[in-house]
Amino acid sequence: MGLVLEGVTKRVGARTHLHPVDLSLAAGSLTVLLGQTLAGKTSLMRLMAGLDVPSEGRVRAGGRDVTGWPVRRRNVAMVYQQFINYPSLTVFENIASPLRVARLPRAEIEARVREAARLLRLDPYLQRRPLELSGGQQQRTAIARALVKRADLVLMDEPLANLDYKLREELREELPRIFAATGAIFVYATTEPAEALLLGGHTATLHQGRVTQFGPTAEVYRRPDDLVTAQVFSDPPLNTLAGTKAGGRVALATGGQARAAGPLAAVPDGPYTLAIRAHHLSLDPLGPEAITVPASVEVAEITGSESFVHVAAGEHRFVVQRPGVRRLEPGTAVSVHLDPHHLLLFDEAGRRAAATPAQAAA
Repeated sequence: MGLVLEGVTKRVGARTHLHPVDLSLAAGSLTVLLGQTLAGKTSLMRLMAGLDVPSEGRVRAGGRDVTGWPVRRRNVAMVYQQFINYPSLTVFENIASPLRVARLPRAEIEARVREAARLLRLDPYLQRRPLELSGGQQQRTAIARALVKRADLVLMDEPLANLDYKLREELREELPRIFAATGAIFVYATTEPAEALLLGGHTATLHQGRVTQFGPTAEVYRRPDDLVTAQVFSDPPLNTLAGTKAGGRVALATGGQARAAGPLAAVPDGPYTLAIRAHHLSLDPLGPEAITVPASVEVAEITGSESFVHVAAGEHRFVVQRPGVRRLEPGTAVSVHLDPHHLLLFDEAGRRAAATPAQAAA
């Protein structure tokens, strides 16, 4: 069963929660909805599920127009941030609960629960109650209860957000395996770019109620269509710097000039926004083509495995992500080096800058 959204919008009073959305999700696919809080992810999922009716547009499932159909008429399962389980029931009975409501035969309930428990690695815990489980095991139980319905559409609204780091990492690694074992459409909402990259599939980036880009996750990450999409898909925040290309040089808003290498070499003269992710910046020299910006350290955050060095260059702020421990005192003079080949380049309208045919062929 495929799911198609055609010009779907959602307004509440004078406020537009979702601007027109067009998406086509194939059976067996995984789509990540990536965006900050209030970007529109939950509003979009509620329209997919039938919990809300679109103000305009149509929702088609399996070729049928299901716009306005309530959720009870759709074969949908949902998993939320808060793992919702029945505390008085065993894990087995929690997973089996939607099947008992549907009055399936006992033997089929047993088979489905065992299958879901095996997939979620809950076999040893089926006779325990939720309060006897870890947070990760409780969320696995909630996911198993969603999967056991064999729903055509499974919606997961930031399901790992309330787990600690270790449990999140454990489930993040396992979810692609779990998704691949079913034929359902999975839609997974998250605020974390790293989670989207780990899950793979396709990603729709959302900002202020608009889907800014939709495509294979790695492609959206590497080739964002616009500056907003690049910012949504960057954590730590995307570093940006204004620059004007003239001939083979680029004048930087921080002062100074640099050679127009990398993407800058292939675009026409004019003003651009140079954007680069924190892990592509360096405090160590990178070679003759690198763009170098004098700066001073504001603060260095050390997480153990890596360091985030916040620096200032006049009115500009940058975050440099480096592996290992970099202890730098506030006020220390440093040089920030940008590898031009890792630049994301955007024009004055914020769209990805394109090379002219002659320059692209050069």
